[in-house]
Amino acid sequence: MKTGTVTTPDGLTLATYESGTPTGPAILFIHGFSQSALCWRAQLTDPALQGFRLAAYDVRGHGGSDQPADPATYADDARYAADTAAVMRALGLDRPTLVGWSYAGRLINDYLRAHGDTRIAGINYVCARTRTDPAFNGPGCRFLKAMQGDDLTAEIAATRAFLDACFATPPPPDLMAEALAYNMRMRPATRRAQLSRPPDDGAIMAAITCPVLITQGSEDQLVSQGLAHVTAAAIPHARLSLYERIGHSPFIEDAARFNRELAEFVLSCRS
Repeated sequence: MKTGTVTTPDGLTLATYESGTPTGPAILFIHGFSQSALCWRAQLTDPALQGFRLAAYDVRGHGGSDQPADPATYADDARYAADTAAVMRALGLDRPTLVGWSYAGRLINDYLRAHGDTRIAGINYVCARTRTDPAFNGPGCRFLKAMQGDDLTAEIAATRAFLDACFATPPPPDLMAEALAYNMRMRPATRRAQLSRPPDDGAIMAAITCPVLITQGSEDQLVSQGLAHVTAAAIPHARLSLYERIGHSPFIEDAARFNRELAEFVLSCRS
């Protein structure tokens, strides 16, 4: 992977990751809460996807991106929308398909409110939190409170439990060790600031006209399957792909199927 940086309109530096074919159909991967773009390794390095223009970035406050102490840095929808637009512009992504995991469902909606969907080819919501209704919180969300505290021992234990809840079947130990490392780069105060954002009702989804694929694990312990059906109902032309016996991370737990469906979807968005 090629790594780099992008500067946001408010002066933050975001870490970026690129692979694939520069002239191929573009895909922009956006990770979930407390994670990093490194979670997309099985996509960014898959030989079957190298014909596409693959890109990802660490969301502000995450991974290798800047993590300012000011809570206001993480409050406004417009800042996140501007971040996504800045990455698209700086990397020269022509009408990318946006792929958003978990919390990134909201980040995609932030982008849509500011820019609409005319500059993107499609959207893949992956176990996505497309509205901030606690009714759709899975049992794994109970670990978020301790992840925001200042007791380091409790924070580490809660972060490990949170990561365990991301999978129906545990991944290899080296993958979990890497995930714990980049999750722990996010400070508790930054977690508190991001989780304190005003709620999003997801109403913007009714205005989506581009193709949409909804990917959902049946055993998701963080975002309940019911929210995927709510998302599908809000976007009548969307296609719902349900992964049986898969948890919150279908792009890792069944990467072969995920990558195949993503490739087919991206090409269909261009036809």
